[in-house]
This record gives sequence, structure tokens and C-alpha cells, in this order.
Amino acid sequence: MPALPRLVVITDWRLPRARLLTALERALEAGPEVAVQHRHPEASGRMFLEEARLLAEVCRGRALFVNGRLDVALLVGAHLHLPAAGPSPGDVRPFLPEGRLVSVAVHDAREAEDAVGADLALVSPVFSPGSKPGDTRDTLGPHGFRRLVDRLPCPALALGGMTAERAREVPGAWGVAVISAVLEAEDPRAAARALLDACTPQQA
Repeated sequence: MPALPRLVVITDWRLPRARLLTALERALEAGPEVAVQHRHPEASGRMFLEEARLLAEVCRGRALFVNGRLDVALLVGAHLHLPAAGPSPGDVRPFLPEGRLVSVAVHDAREAEDAVGADLALVSPVFSPGSKPGDTRDTLGPHGFRRLVDRLPCPALALGGMTAERAREVPGAWGVAVISAVLEAEDPRAAARALLDACTPQQA
């Protein structure tokens, strides 16, 4: 199985395309533990595939996860991320080539218990998401995150308002997933490196 990423940078296609792709390129320079997740729920199927192909070129063999679209993941040779309302890891695993990772979104205890068969869980929102100022969901906080980690059958990344400082406060995290903390940073490579350095994995 491929090594699990410790930092997943999730795309924000509201940014100008050139700026987004450049930021991702810089973030990937921070080390092989960095991966990209292609998320664009507003995109048409054709646009989503076009963007996935662009990201595959940017990643150049580094880990790329495609959000919710098994067909697109297969077409571009990517790993697959499953939204909470999507199929289970067991549903999709038979269709994926050997060596492809499956990550899942987890927000509560039921979703944590349903993550059987996943390689990685993105647990959120730990803190208020910087990329979603209108998000009114209750946050988990470090202790709520820890409780979900204890129910998970796989390592977990902390998602939602994560910074290098906050990454040090989250117990049991394998790593972190971010959007604005890297994509809107003045130096995405330095921001990614700081996040990696702040992660002290407690779950293997």
C-alpha cells in the first residue's frame, strides 16, 4: 500500500486557476508526505474531469485524491475520497486497482464506525473552517476529535480551521487537511512545511 499522506491540501476552485495550481505545486515541494484532494462540487462532469487531469499533471505521480467520483479517479490514476453521504469503502474497493487508497469524510460517531475498509479518514470540523465563514456547524474541538479517532479503524487527519499552531493541539492525529492555510499563504511551500513539522503522529 502507498504511504499515507500527513498533509492533504484540498482544492478551492474559487481561486484563479493559475494561482491555485501554482500554490499546489509549491505545497508539493514541501515533501512526499503532501497530497492533493480534488474537490469541486459545483463543477460539471466534464469540467471536473478536465481539472482532475490538470491536477494529475501538477502532482506528477504524487498522491492525488478525487472527491466522490470513482470514474474520474480511474481515468486519471488517482486515489478516491468518499464524502460522508457516498458509498462505503467496501462498495468501491472491488473497482479500484491494487495500491489505490480510499479516504472517507467523518463528522460524527456513526460515520467513524462506518469507515471500515478506509485507509484514511478526514475528520471535521475540528475548528471553524477558514474557507467556509458561513459554516455554523458545531466544531469538534481537540477532545471531540480524539473521541472520533478512538472509534476509527484507520488513521485520521484533522480538518477544519487547521494551522500549524492548532495542529500541535490535536491529539491522535496522523496529520492534517487544509484549504486556505496553504492555498492563501504567501509562501505555500513554507506553510505546508510548517504544518508537517507541527504534526506529531500518535496513530500509526
